[in-house]
Amino acid sequence: MDGTREIVFDTETTGFDAKGADRITEIGCIEIVDLLPTGQQFHCYLDPQREVPEKVVEITGLTTEFLRGKPLFKDKADEFLEFVGDATLIAHNAQFDMGFINAELVRSGREPLPAKRFKDTLAMANAKFPGSPASLDALCKRFDISLSARDKHGAIIDSELLAAVYLELSGGRAMSLGLDAKPIAAEGQNGFPAARPRPAPLNLLPSEAETEMHRAFIASLKSEKIVWDKVWAKRRRGNP
Repeated sequence: MDGTREIVFDTETTGFDAKGADRITEIGCIEIVDLLPTGQQFHCYLDPQREVPEKVVEITGLTTEFLRGKPLFKDKADEFLEFVGDATLIAHNAQFDMGFINAELVRSGREPLPAKRFKDTLAMANAKFPGSPASLDALCKRFDISLSARDKHGAIIDSELLAAVYLELSGGRAMSLGLDAKPIAAEGQNGFPAARPRPAPLNLLPSEAETEMHRAFIASLKSEKIVWDKVWAKRRRGNP
């Protein structure tokens, strides 16, 4: 692992027209390093300065009343840019989220982020499982990632789920355990590390007293009902 920093993120919006009347209502970002979440997050609700359609409210739970008075994107833009830094941005159907982020950046007088900085998990899933459902929900079910914490689409919870999906698409849990790492240079022969001696050698054989105690215990169990006694007797007589 080389300490690669990436940002898994998601946006909620009022609709699909990034360059038109629709706006971002929520941004959720999860920092991952070497494919593992660090616990660092960026999350904010934004006032879209317009009505949120009822169909969108049903999906996200974010109402016009709840969002009214929240910060505008331009007020959170610098904080967002500082958090993401120069990291690669991971999103599901990245064209959608990139379109809205860049449209809001341009409206606030800032430069858009280049397309090469975005990585699309939808494209990764379609390449890995051609012809199979590739929605975030479908991928969570495929990888046995619990959806119990999610009753509505939300940017921060979807980012957390996507981080787990991205780990699986990138090689799975084995990678997080370092099982793909290069072996440590050997100290001994044949490529294996040299064995270290024990501080005190193991006692491999029982003492005479322990042997006598064992014989006495076995003798106390002698009975015609013991199956193994019958087996041993047959073997002593040369029968299988």
